[in-house]
Amino acid sequence: MLAPILRAAAEQYPDTEFTMLSQQRFADLFAGMPTNVKFHGVDLKKQSLPSLTSALGSYDGVADMHGVIRSVFVSAAMLFKGAKVASIHKGRGEKRQLTKGKIHCRLKHTIERYADVFAALGMPILLPTPTNKNKGNGIGIAPFAAHPGKVYPIERMERVVELLSQKGERIVLFGGGKKEKEVLNAWAAKYPNVESIAGKLTLAEELEVMRTLRVMLTMDSGNMHLASLVGTRVISIWGATHPYAGFLGYGQREDDCIQRDLPCRPCSVYGNKPCIYGDYRCMDISPEEIVERLME
Repeated sequence: MLAPILRAAAEQYPDTEFTMLSQQRFADLFAGMPTNVKFHGVDLKKQSLPSLTSALGSYDGVADMHGVIRSVFVSAAMLFKGAKVASIHKGRGEKRQLTKGKIHCRLKHTIERYADVFAALGMPILLPTPTNKNKGNGIGIAPFAAHPGKVYPIERMERVVELLSQKGERIVLFGGGKKEKEVLNAWAAKYPNVESIAGKLTLAEELEVMRTLRVMLTMDSGNMHLASLVGTRVISIWGATHPYAGFLGYGQREDDCIQRDLPCRPCSVYGNKPCIYGDYRCMDISPEEIVERLME
């Protein structure tokens, strides 16, 4: 989600040099940036934080867009070297009220929170214009997410794949883990016009595939944001979480979110809390409804 705002900052402040510090595996997300952006990849399994900060050199400012122990440590070290530091305000209090049912309104989008950090460093940013639109051909499906509260029941998702296959749609399946690959490969073998690319491509190659699709079907997951990054429209399924928390893919439409209006929703910001009823009734959505929304 940081890539669009970093590109906007680099374009709007062309005389400023930006260094994106992140894990090396995310380098492809920041490819094709303006020439005043460079990516500094880190493998924290091989490099300690003290050695990293000593190797970084000096900067005029540090934008902490993560607000976790690692980024706070780096920020503190850079502050000691004379850099001005600004950190993201995640709005934890507001999000806690949202998940406890005390408020039910749209909170600040994460992209806006990133822009606030640049503004605190004296660099106000005009938010980038989203580029998502219908294009290409084929439907991408990414049926998994990091937590159970965000995953549509897998047997129902198979029915979605079956129905789309019967309509003659080209379907591309996305996933990562070993069990995910097994499930997706089985679907690809079972239904016509279905291809699984799980574990077969680099991140950059997966992004290019997403770019060619007409639409993606995802959970509230990383794949929703990857599709948003390359300008592909997303139909997203939401369970325990809610787009009001500020994590809807940038440029995506709230009308394209499939969700149930229940008094217990959202119960979690990240989907990592067990369902209080034990049945994830927020995911009681028929495959036929999902297919209909995709066809629209």
